[in-house]
Amino acid sequence: MKILTVCGLGMGTSLILSMNVESVLKSEFGISNYKIEHMDVSSARSVSADLIITNSEFIDNLSGCGCPVIEVNDYLNLEEIKTALSKSGLF
Repeated sequence: MKILTVCGLGMGTSLILSMNVESVLKSEFGISNYKIEHMDVSSARSVSADLIITNSEFIDNLSGCGCPVIEVNDYLNLEEIKTALSKSGLF
């Protein structure tokens, strides 16, 4: 499974989000078979993925990417990340 974490520039907040998504996948779901990449919103539109995680600002920009796009606004809130991942229907 390939997961993209996306922010405006693809450096800071998407990296933090990717680390916290990884933590939730391992500790809450017991999942270890995945690859997470962090990137900017423009790059994410051209990358094939199974799931995209971003904030409310970029949801509309990524809605036509051919995979579920879920919203997480507090990248440090592990409970919000867990809830969003559960709602994706993939976990």
